[in-house]
Amino acid sequence: MTAQALIQVLASGLLMGLIYALIAVGLSLIFGLMDVVNFAHGEFLMIAMYATFGLVLATTLDPIVVAPFVVGLLFCVGAFVYVAVVRHAMRAKANAGMVQIFSTFGLAILIQGAAQYLFTPDYRSIKTSWLGGHTLDVAGIFLPWPQIYGGLISIAAFAALSLISRTDFGKALEATREDQGAVALVGIDRNKVFAIGWGLGAALVGLAGTVLAIFYYIHPQVGATFGTIAYVTVALGGFGSVFGALVAGIIVGLVEAITALILPPTMKAVGIYALYLAVVFFRPSGLFGKL
Repeated sequence: MTAQALIQVLASGLLMGLIYALIAVGLSLIFGLMDVVNFAHGEFLMIAMYATFGLVLATTLDPIVVAPFVVGLLFCVGAFVYVAVVRHAMRAKANAGMVQIFSTFGLAILIQGAAQYLFTPDYRSIKTSWLGGHTLDVAGIFLPWPQIYGGLISIAAFAALSLISRTDFGKALEATREDQGAVALVGIDRNKVFAIGWGLGAALVGLAGTVLAIFYYIHPQVGATFGTIAYVTVALGGFGSVFGALVAGIIVGLVEAITALILPPTMKAVGIYALYLAVVFFRPSGLFGKL
């Protein structure tokens, strides 16, 4: 193992880690706002990937160009899911937590089944794009441009979230998170905040889906693969912590890359789930969580 090869592995892991962080942050945002785990989060990612694929085929535009439309679509999907499903699940008078879990879990199965029926289990991919198949050579370290783009988009998204937190809406989100009952006394519509929060969380994973569609195969089970990684990332960073999702995503990406270096590439997930078990045993609240 040369120093150059090690740097190559770490650089690749860092870029994928930033993309994992972007996938996970919407999940963490929703939990922090409502204490609800969205088990359909991975399926939102899958919808975004199929939407990107469909728009590229229909318009012949590049995935980068259609990304804003996909993000807007996913915002609407997230807000609709809250209004149509989650809001009613939260009103359950008994076992509310279980009702919320199974409502989003059932939604995930429904979306996955619908995708398999409509699009078949076949793997699809975007054949040509501005970034696909191109790499950046930095002193012998080869970095794929799609992953570079994804890493930059992730950093920009986290910067935007930081700015949003300073706006009136961001303060309303924080206030609703701290005390849902008190915000009603000052005229804040809790349901409206929740709907926008779900829309924002879905839009973020939609943005990640437009990135993944450039270089990853699209199929009905793709959401389950990345959704599981998102849960591990959120658990490591701390449920509800946006900054924790960023740090944990990078850690997960690096651990995955190093595991693939030590073990056969097909076993690269072993390191991720070993890390998850370590978090569960030694720090259940995560690195930056307060649970």
